[in-house]
Amino acid sequence: MIAENFKSIARCDIAGGGQVVVDGDYAYVGHMDPPHGTSILDVSNPSAPKVVGHIALEGDASHSHKVRVIHDGTIMVTNLERARRGFFRRGRAAFAAKERLTKELGREPDPQEIADAAEVNVEQVPDLVVAGAVPYDDGGIRIWDIKDKANPKLITHFKTGADGSHRFDIDDNYIYVSSGKEGFSGNILQIFDIGDPAKPEPVADWWIPGQHVAGGETPPLAHGAVQLHHAMRCGDELWAGCWHGGLAGIDVSDISKPTTFARYDYHPAFPHPTHTVMRPPFKLGGKDIIVCMDEEASHVRGQAHAFLWFFELVNGTELKPISTFHVAEGETPYARDGARFGAHQYQEHFDGRPLLFGTWFSAGLRAVDFSDPFLPKEVGAFIPEPMEQGRNLQTNDVEVDARGLVYALDRFRGLDIAEFTG
Repeated sequence: MIAENFKSIARCDIAGGGQVVVDGDYAYVGHMDPPHGTSILDVSNPSAPKVVGHIALEGDASHSHKVRVIHDGTIMVTNLERARRGFFRRGRAAFAAKERLTKELGREPDPQEIADAAEVNVEQVPDLVVAGAVPYDDGGIRIWDIKDKANPKLITHFKTGADGSHRFDIDDNYIYVSSGKEGFSGNILQIFDIGDPAKPEPVADWWIPGQHVAGGETPPLAHGAVQLHHAMRCGDELWAGCWHGGLAGIDVSDISKPTTFARYDYHPAFPHPTHTVMRPPFKLGGKDIIVCMDEEASHVRGQAHAFLWFFELVNGTELKPISTFHVAEGETPYARDGARFGAHQYQEHFDGRPLLFGTWFSAGLRAVDFSDPFLPKEVGAFIPEPMEQGRNLQTNDVEVDARGLVYALDRFRGLDIAEFTG
């Protein structure tokens, strides 16, 4: 373990996950791979976290790697998304290309023709064509009664379409879901009224121009590369990471009519997709600041690793990049074994301080002071050892609880609890 201005409090040996959130005395972990679904941990004594409840998934067609808690810790919300969704998305493209080419050519196309048409790897074509014909109809959102933490009870499971829901933000009244939907390329924003958790009602949709293929729009890139990844509510705004489409600010003062008021796209010059975007609820030097983090995808040597951006929002509509924050490969012992290295996610709330805790897959957890948003600086690092033998460190998500304790969740295995001492 490497710790600079961090003190290790505890390690919990649990299956790897996609999200950890803390509410009161409990931490909730959405696991990455089936059959693991969601775990509930008692962290009232943070030095001895204890799993008190667990939801297992039925089968291996879906994963449930995101979780939120509302209504004073009595309601838990989890996603349900097709496992290996990228593989199946490419499969649908290959299957559709095969069907189309068969009609156009009057014969069955060969694997190379399918690969060229679908923009996929020719070696994978046989498996992709088979996968593209496999139906999936389970994806969506599940809402649970968790008054008894040891025995969560399902209230409802509502479906959102396509490969199901990926990430979501939530409050006691609405849920803001990134999900596929029939007629659209990639994930869009779907807003549901959950005032009555047993009867969610659709309110509105929002998408990036080009996604609504059923409406005659043409996607700018293949396979949903420009799509909603995540939208976070900040006051009457949602701030959206749009994958290879950059970032967007969405006005939701009228929740039934979400409207784009700001947009900035730095692709393809910067190759990694836009992951999470938020507007801190305070100004710095009189300026409105937007914080944006990319996700490390496949890395090509010579190009930049995924990193953290800072923007100024000028006159309420214009996004101006003002600085970036990077972690170098030499700052971790886990950078060169083939796993993802760069940035992924930061904590999804601010406590009034210009301090950000962000995860770098192979470089652990980084504390970033952005009191000067033109020159953000690292003020702490926490790099735990990989918990699963033979696999690299992949710090995937981070949470900060009301006590100021920091939770770092590994994608493959393990949850660390640490205290920031800086």
